[in-house]
Amino acid sequence: MTSISEQFGRDEWTRFTPKQKLRRWAILAACAIAIVWSLSSIEVVWMWVWGAPAQMGDLFGRMYPPDASNLGTILNVLWDTVNIATFATAFAVLMSLPVAYLAAQNTTPNQATLWLGRLILVTSRSVNTIIWALLFVAIFGPGVVAGIVAIMFRSIGFIGKLLGEAIEEIDKRPVEALEATGASRLKVIAYAIVPQVMPTFWAVAILRWDINLRESTVLGLVGAGGIGIILQGAIDTFNWPEAATVLLAILALVILGEVVSAFLRRRIL
Repeated sequence: MTSISEQFGRDEWTRFTPKQKLRRWAILAACAIAIVWSLSSIEVVWMWVWGAPAQMGDLFGRMYPPDASNLGTILNVLWDTVNIATFATAFAVLMSLPVAYLAAQNTTPNQATLWLGRLILVTSRSVNTIIWALLFVAIFGPGVVAGIVAIMFRSIGFIGKLLGEAIEEIDKRPVEALEATGASRLKVIAYAIVPQVMPTFWAVAILRWDINLRESTVLGLVGAGGIGIILQGAIDTFNWPEAATVLLAILALVILGEVVSAFLRRRIL
């Protein structure tokens, strides 16, 4: 006796059609070719790659035990790192507010100011913090001032973009209600726009401070102040035990920054 499926026939279900399978295999083959071409064009010295685990073991062996004889200086410079991140974030927040206002479509005065605001945001975000630091070290000289200005310029684009998007997503009804009563533009901003974007404002400011705390730890590598100066000096003089102490201090700072950020989010948001 034949079953019902055998009598009437049964189609086999497949996830992809033959055309889709061919396209997927073509994409995978193109990716594989691109990876092979990239590895061949960057001239990787594979002997060093295979020997990297042994070199890492040797380096970690030189770092142990960490040398805490210079701990006082390390902590002082670590405090400079915190100050760089804090001051840079505060200045960036203040400077990003008008930029966000110009870059939001529903608050910008005209198309010219819209594109001006977005040009500032793109310019700020497209240049890495280290590049900004190199530029401002050449202008202000080595030190924390160059680091503060570098992180500030980098942060303006980040904060301004997120605040601008938050402004564009606000509820328009409070704005229209105040405008209908004849309220001035300043009052519309203060009573209809600002209350709606304040949660985003604090969230973005805290997040950016956390990011800046991490970025400020490497600015010293290019002379822009912070703990990176001592780290670079320890590496240049092959003082690996002190380099280990600096790395542990940076790790502790990053963990502490994460704890503080979480605490501020709970208290404010």
